[in-house]
Amino acid sequence: MTVFIKFDYMKTLTINLPDKIEIDAKETIKFLAAKLYEAGRLSLGEAAAVAGYSKTTFAEMLADYNVSLFNYPASDIRSDAARI
Repeated sequence: MTVFIKFDYMKTLTINLPDKIEIDAKETIKFLAAKLYEAGRLSLGEAAAVAGYSKTTFAEMLADYNVSLFNYPASDIRSDAARI
């Protein structure tokens, strides 16, 4: 199976997987977008666009992938609190 992802302002990603792997292309794209958002590589809007959803809908789906909407590490919270 080959999955193609293409947006006018983005790169195309091709993934070749063995046919024995049963995978849904749309689900894979949502997972990848959520994890790139979690890693700070995409903004919420960019991740939503990659996944093909509105920001609101995508934000609601983040929990399905154990990704927090508020991507703010605990160490940053402690550091900010110490400055107050």
